[in-house]
Amino acid sequence: MTPERATFLFDTTHHVLWGEEIAAEAGIPAEVVPAPPDRDAARCDLALETFAPRAPELATLLREAGIIFYRGV
Repeated sequence: MTPERATFLFDTTHHVLWGEEIAAEAGIPAEVVPAPPDRDAARCDLALETFAPRAPELATLLREAGIIFYRGV
C-alpha cells in the first residue's frame, strides 16, 4: 500500500467482488488487485484498493453491507 492508496483485504473472492460492486454503486473508485504478500489476517489472494481519502467511506459501506474486511498495511 502506498500513502495515496488504501488496501482492503478479505477472506473470500466473493467478498472482494461484492466490495468492488458496492464501491462502484457509491461512485468510489476501487480496483481489484493482488493481495500483498505480507498480509497476515486475510486468506484471499485478491484485495480491493482505493484512494486513501475515500477509504473511510468505503469501510463504512462495507461494514453496513456486512462484509468482513481487514485494512492492509
